[in-house]
Formats: sequence, C-alpha cells, structure tokens
Amino acid sequence: MIAVANGNNVGTAPAPPVGKPFSRRCSYFPGLFKEMGSRMDTRRVIHSMKLGLALVFVSLVYLINSMFEQVGENAMWAIMTVVVMFEFHAGGTLGKGINRGIGTVLGGVLGCLAAILGDEIGGIGNPIIIAFSLFLFGAGATYCRLIPRMKKRYDYGFMIFILTFSLVAVSGVRAEKVVETARDRLANIGIGFAVSVFVSLLICPFWARCLDEYLKMGSEKENEAGNGKGYVQDCKSVLNSKSSDELLANNAKWEPWHGKFGFYYPWEQYLVVGEHLRELAATLLSLKACLQSPKQPSVMKRQMLKEACESFVLSIGWALKELGESIEKMELCPSKVSLTPKLQSVKSQLMNPPFSSCKMEVLETDENLAITSFNFLLLEIVEKVEILAKKVEELGEVANFRARKIDV
Repeated sequence: MIAVANGNNVGTAPAPPVGKPFSRRCSYFPGLFKEMGSRMDTRRVIHSMKLGLALVFVSLVYLINSMFEQVGENAMWAIMTVVVMFEFHAGGTLGKGINRGIGTVLGGVLGCLAAILGDEIGGIGNPIIIAFSLFLFGAGATYCRLIPRMKKRYDYGFMIFILTFSLVAVSGVRAEKVVETARDRLANIGIGFAVSVFVSLLICPFWARCLDEYLKMGSEKENEAGNGKGYVQDCKSVLNSKSSDELLANNAKWEPWHGKFGFYYPWEQYLVVGEHLRELAATLLSLKACLQSPKQPSVMKRQMLKEACESFVLSIGWALKELGESIEKMELCPSKVSLTPKLQSVKSQLMNPPFSSCKMEVLETDENLAITSFNFLLLEIVEKVEILAKKVEELGEVANFRARKIDV
C-alpha cells in the first residue's frame, strides 16, 4: 500500500468512481496505488535465468576432467552450494554465502580437531570423545539458534555448522582422511559461493526493498477489483506481510554499499512504518465489516453522509499517496506542514453535522448505532494515518531524504 525506496514512479491516483454504492466509495482508496505485477514477472524470469547460468558455470568443475582432477568427488558440493544459497535478492545470496562459509570453516576445523583428538586417544575413548563433542557443540549451536537476535541473521550459519561438524567428526576414522575431506569440501563450497555471488551481484542484481510486497498486491488481484474483493485481499496481504518485510530488511543489511543505501541505512525504520500500516489495514477491514452489517441507516441518512464521506475518501487517498511517493522518491514529507492540517480538517468534518446530529439523537436505534460505529472507525483511520505520517517523516529524517515542496 505504501511504495518503497526504489526507482519506480507512482502515478497520480485516480479519483474515486462516481455513481458507485456508498460502501464501494468508502472502500476505494486502498486501490489508489500502482500495481507492479508485470515488472515482478520480468524479475522472476531474470532470476530463474541467473540461477540456470550459475549452475552452468559451477557444473564445469564437475564436467571438465582437468578441473575435476583438482577437486575430486567433492565437486558436487559446489553445485549443492549454488542451489541452496542462491536467493532472489543479492543481499540474501551474500548473507547465506557468508553464513555458509563461516559455518563450514568453524564446523570443519572443530570437527577435525575432535576427530584427531579421538584418534589420538584411541580405543573406547574415541567414540566417547566424538559423542561428547557432538552433544556439546550440537546443543550449544542449537541454543544459539533459539536466541531471537542470533536466529534472525545467523540461523543458516548455525545449521551449517552443526551439519559440517557432525559429518566431519563422525566420518573421521583416520586423521589424514578427515583433514583431506574437509579441505576439499571447503574448497568446493568456496567455488560455489564465488559463482553465486558473482552472478547475483554483477548480473542484473535485485536489491531487497522493505515493504516490497505492497507494490504487487493490486496487480495479483486485479481481476477481483471490480467486485470489491481486491480491497479485502490487499488488506489481508498487508496484515500477513510481517515475515516477508523482516526477511527483506535482513537481506538488505547484507548487501554491499549501492547508491544511497550504505551499511548503516535505517532499514529497521521501514519495519516500523510497515507495523503502523498493518494497524491501518486492520481498521480498514473493520470498516468493511461495518458497511456489510445488516443494520444499516436509511437511504435518506446515507445521502446526508455522502458529501462528508467523499471528502474523507479523497483526503485519505491523497495523504496515503503523498506518503507513498515520499518513500518511493526518497523525498522528505513534512507531515506537520502538509498532511496534518488536511487530516485535522477531515477529523473536524467527521465530528460535525451530519455525524454529530446522529450522536445527539437516541443511540438505541439501529440507524444511529450504525452511523456512530461507522463514524468511530473513520476517526480511527484518520488518527492512524496521522501516526503513519509521523513515522514516514521520521524515516525521511534518519535516512536523509532530500527536501521537497508539497503543494497543499
């Protein structure tokens, strides 16, 4: 629903459809944002071709005899490395590669030491040393995987450490053999890592974008927009986007410096914006349920609310469009100067007639209860958009967005 910091333009939002039912007009503004479906399809095709190209490169290690003689039977580890670590985003590939490299080195070194120590002791002491080391390092690494901050960025590395350590330690019948095996596997994993990073970073790299999922929601459900289902699905997609947002932010932290995105870019602030956006989506779903309630005001009273609701839709849609363009174009949006006055004006309209006249009447009637509930949700939406605007402004300040002039 909010665009992200990238190079794609967000066009001018169309006006709400005229002549549609009251509920359709009030639920229209989440569809004001441009769809990115065709672009995402193109990126998927390019990513698939990149993975195929990486597999061709790395398979040469196994297919060419002269190279195969250097790396031996462990050449298959290079191919497996490409398959498991090649991600859609460049940061994800680099992060997985670093985790795999560190986990393999540490697991291999410690596994070799455990195998050598067991071999030196010999006899019944050998299996005891191996079993104790497996328990100690396996339990310790697993415990580290359960720590939230460690799991968030290094879970894959700990898993590879456990796997490598276990394989090397258990297969170390003779010290000479286990050292040679660990060396060959590490070399082949390094080859797979180099090929994956080369293809991912240098051939049409895809950089991670926080809140990227919001750009493609509309296009994936364009065929549902005509009957209003697209609006509900969009809100549900936003509510379910927390894990994907966190994954994108984590991938972005692994990426090398590119453009305006440095090593200390405030990606966490994008997650804060996404969290408030999810709260707004939840309120919009509540508004949809309110409009579909069997207890509705009469046609006459709905006509009285028509003008105020149309003003609400246009104002909220404009505010969300401005916030989206602020993030997408990386331009500072001074909410106190541009957005807050208009949102305060909308709030005043919702607290004055015809809504206030309904509150003054007897609330026990179904009509007035329905209007009061509807009015409460509209006020909640305005307040959440105000908070969202403040968070976007804070993002612009910490990310050093350039200043821009907004015509109010």
